[in-house]
Amino acid sequence: YLTNGTVHFEDSKHVIVPKLGRLRVKGSHQRVLARSAETRIGTVTIVKDASGRFFLSMQLASDTPFVNWPQNTGKQIGIDLNTENFLTTSNGDTVANPRYYRIIKGRLAKAQRILSRRARRAKQEHRPLRTSKNYQKQRLLVAKLHAQVFERRRDFLHNVSTTLIKNHDFVAAEELLSKNMLKNHALAMSIADVGWRTFLGMLAYKAELYHRQFLTVNPKNTTQACHECGFVMGTAGTEKLTLADREWTCPKCHAHHVRDHNAAQNILTKGIIKLA
Repeated sequence: YLTNGTVHFEDSKHVIVPKLGRLRVKGSHQRVLARSAETRIGTVTIVKDASGRFFLSMQLASDTPFVNWPQNTGKQIGIDLNTENFLTTSNGDTVANPRYYRIIKGRLAKAQRILSRRARRAKQEHRPLRTSKNYQKQRLLVAKLHAQVFERRRDFLHNVSTTLIKNHDFVAAEELLSKNMLKNHALAMSIADVGWRTFLGMLAYKAELYHRQFLTVNPKNTTQACHECGFVMGTAGTEKLTLADREWTCPKCHAHHVRDHNAAQNILTKGIIKLA
């Protein structure tokens, strides 16, 4: 089985690690074990998360690529990230925002209030939190709720990013300034919940993995500019579009636009120019 001389798989469910011994594992290692003869283990890392779970990760090397490069599709796409939907593409398709944090927010707030009360009680009784069983039990519950949100969001982002990269030769997205966006208190929770920064990072490394091209472009005027004629709202005596303006008509060429679709088209155009 897979080995680097010290760390090795005893069978499909057990791995031997120096100083720790025989560990039972489960996960996505089965397909790698099928190629154990040509795969070598490099760095091995074991981490424990806040909810008490242990994760083992391995850096693997092989002369044969782990991923088969998909054939070229001849397709290009621009994506506009927004709070109304998770994203809108230049093809007019939308991906709904699952809002995982908002779904669990009530349960999490209740659990955190209980945690605060138990911490306060332990402090009044001069007991260290480390040895307070009730506090540690509640802390673990809060950590599991956070982990549940994180894992659901991560799986969602992986599915969407992989689909975009595999089905398009070129993907263009807008550059994000998340810190500035979070200053808008009315939208801060929605922006923090969607995980845009993580999503763009996934697109970047998956594009390299699958031999695709991915670029981010300056978002300036992508929402305000007409994709048909280039007229920019807020100029020539017109008013800028607000977040409430979901659809609008260009005062110059009279083209009717769905706000996010028009922005995605502008992003794709900018991306093609930047790529060239």
